[in-house]
Amino acid sequence: MTFRWFGAGDPIPLAHIRQIPGVRGIVSALYDVPVGDAWPRNRIARLQEEVNAAGLDLAVIESIPVHEDIKLGRATRDGLVDQYCESVRTMGELGVPVLCYNFM
Repeated sequence: MTFRWFGAGDPIPLAHIRQIPGVRGIVSALYDVPVGDAWPRNRIARLQEEVNAAGLDLAVIESIPVHEDIKLGRATRDGLVDQYCESVRTMGELGVPVLCYNFM
């Protein structure tokens, strides 16, 4: 079972989430990376380390935002798709097993 955590600024700390019976994983994201930029490996790793230090696993990333140029098929989309794919690969290399994608 997982629980959503909005990072260090979340009013619910990881220590409190860890106390919920059955919760072993965290759903989170990098909220300050500009849409379209690849998520830096060190930032995903730092988030993962923070979650692990609380005795939990970073189980789900929700979500890596999709740039509007991809959705609209604009000329810059291919480079943005490459950035998105890089973020997904990095997430996988670090062992985060799930990417929840919300197309809105």
